Amino acid sequence: MVKERARILVVGGGYVGMYTALRLQRRLKQELGRGEAEITVVTPDPYMTYQPFLPEAAAGSISPRHVVVPLRRVLSRCRVIIGEATAIDHAKRTATLTTLASEEEGTGSEQLSYDELVLAPGSIARTLPIPGLADHAIGFKTVEEAIGLRNHVIEQMDIASSTRDPAIRDAALTFVFVGGGYAGVEALGELEDMARYATRYYHNVRPEDMKWILVEASDRILPEVGEDMGRYTVTELRRRNIDVRLHTRLESCADRVAVLSDGARFPTRTVVWTAGVKPHPILAATDLPLNERGRLRCTPELTIEGTTHAWAAGDAAAVPDVTADEPGKECAPNAQHALRQAKVLGDNIVHALRGEPLETYAHKYAGSVASLGFHKGVAQVYGRKLKGYAAWFMHRVYHLSRVPTFNRKARVLAEWTLSGLFKREVVSLGSLEHPRAEFELAAGGKHHLKPEDDPKGSS
Repeated sequence: MVKERARILVVGGGYVGMYTALRLQRRLKQELGRGEAEITVVTPDPYMTYQPFLPEAAAGSISPRHVVVPLRRVLSRCRVIIGEATAIDHAKRTATLTTLASEEEGTGSEQLSYDELVLAPGSIARTLPIPGLADHAIGFKTVEEAIGLRNHVIEQMDIASSTRDPAIRDAALTFVFVGGGYAGVEALGELEDMARYATRYYHNVRPEDMKWILVEASDRILPEVGEDMGRYTVTELRRRNIDVRLHTRLESCADRVAVLSDGARFPTRTVVWTAGVKPHPILAATDLPLNERGRLRCTPELTIEGTTHAWAAGDAAAVPDVTADEPGKECAPNAQHALRQAKVLGDNIVHALRGEPLETYAHKYAGSVASLGFHKGVAQVYGRKLKGYAAWFMHRVYHLSRVPTFNRKARVLAEWTLSGLFKREVVSLGSLEHPRAEFELAAGGKHHLKPEDDPKGSS
């Protein structure tokens, strides 16, 4: 039994936010029923995105709706508010929120009081002041971006197939990915695999007509899988005629021309930016301590340093790695740690409410797996190195075991089974991004977006 009534506010509906709230509603089931506890989740989206499946969703191996988990269904005992926290005054235990109704009501932001705070807003894409980046590039952090990129790639193949202008054709079939981490390499591998398969349905587009370019500023890609597996990945990608450029930066993509630091210039209608992430801006709008990278300073018990009743984990938190040999090392901001931190975080909040000792978060990094396309992958797990089909199979097994809810597991497994029995779907549904365009034209209006203003270069 909790010592006193507790209002728990969870900011963020990603890995940490959803799993912490799920843990709390299970551990505090009786208290929630008696009205002794209340859990509120504030999130900009009504779903949690399982990001490791975004590359397969972009390639068409998984339906987009099976990559997301509806929060209201999973968190049935929590109050879910679709909105964003714009400021937090922990000294007064209040959070400033804007919701979908705020603009409609004209009342502005609202104040929400709490007793326990869980800050898990995650991260956003880290961008640089590169000319043309904001106008022409597309990210790869959300399911909307993944599906939009899939539609865009197929649409560029349609443009290349129908144009008589060699310059337009060359730009349409040139795809530049910036960033050699998980997101960039897996997205590139899956989409190149999909586009290569799709060429069999085009009478005048061949796999060798396409240019796939991976730009990485450091001297290696996929550092999480180890140096040897990183070199193997480079060799494997180059064997597939993918141009991997290390020690190279994107200097400009203005006027739809990708200019690289090594002097190369590529006219292209596709620039995918996956070059890292940074902490969510809400962290700077709090009175909580941050480190030099803008992340919350946390203790091994996942409390925020120097405060009480404030907790954090995941990408937004700098959590000490107590299993590391060198002092001062922090847990990597990845899904492997986030899932486990959420469990300890939820338990520790319950311990604190009941006056019990807190647990210390300790998890030794097990390794990493990455998919490079259908039946292709790399992995390093507990020191063992895998590549090819074995690594790809381990990638699928691991993430199938981690995706939330039995419902999602069954649906994803069914789709993988069907994709092995039937041919891959290669159709663009780009009109989904502008659903009213056709009706506006029929009603005598004009398309609200001119082709030259389309940030992805779609026709």
